Amino acid sequence: MGLLRTIVCVFLPPFAVVDRGCGSFILILLLTLCGWVPGVLGALIINNGIYAKGYER
Repeated sequence: MGLLRTIVCVFLPPFAVVDRGCGSFILILLLTLCGWVPGVLGALIINNGIYAKGYER
């Protein structure tokens, strides 16, 4: 994950996961509405997750 993506995760969490699909966007939007910290953590987890890199189990 690049520096620009990390900055977007911190300041605009829902927009950092737009390319991950509609479900991820809605989830992070709801988390961000509940609080800024859960939205940021969710965005960072989704962008750093194993599925973000293209691997499968």
